[in-house]
Amino acid sequence: MFPAMLLGPSFTGIYLTRRLDGREGLKDLFARMRRVRFPLRWYSALLIPPLMVLSVLFLLKTFVSPAYAPNRFWLGVSFGLLAGFLEEIGWTGFAYPRLRQRFALLPAAAILGLFWGLWHAPVIDFLGAASPHGKDLPAFFAAFAAAMAAMRVLIAWFYEHTQSLALAQLIHISSTGSLVVFSPPTISPTHEATWYALYAAVLWLLVLLLTSLFPLNTENRLLPGNSPRSTRAY
Repeated sequence: MFPAMLLGPSFTGIYLTRRLDGREGLKDLFARMRRVRFPLRWYSALLIPPLMVLSVLFLLKTFVSPAYAPNRFWLGVSFGLLAGFLEEIGWTGFAYPRLRQRFALLPAAAILGLFWGLWHAPVIDFLGAASPHGKDLPAFFAAFAAAMAAMRVLIAWFYEHTQSLALAQLIHISSTGSLVVFSPPTISPTHEATWYALYAAVLWLLVLLLTSLFPLNTENRLLPGNSPRSTRAY
């Protein structure tokens, strides 16, 4: 299932872009994948996943249990490379701009984030360090999906300000890599569901802060072949 999950969004995004928007749409898609020149401050987004993961785990380790001590599996970064590069072609490259034509940033990204979380359903019991999760699987899946939805909103927020699919891919790589690198190695399924739930709550708090303090005030940027619609507020 893992190869199908990685290749599905990328091939579908490329195919539907070509079918609906033609060659110009594909040129635009690949141009956004090469867009890396923007103010350096936007690259700070790559620090969000590791900082949030480590903060949550250190708090839980200090005040709850030593079992939450973060791991240092540095090769885990490689787990995010294919996931971030391939999946974002479909999620941010194709699906998000079309949802954005109908909805404001927050609901558009949250809807896509929900589907992103559900996309992991076939393999959810193999994710994390506590696999299999047994009776805690529903709680872990709910916490995982909530975290993915919040991360999707963060990816969308940075994408709106840079129009860079490359940055979205890098944030996805950072997110997946951080979870693999730092996930506690000997944790129980109950503990894993707990820390994912707290991680999701922290991410949603960050989402609310960003969207409240720095509201989007630019017009929608549309892909070729799409009719313009009015921009909606948060």
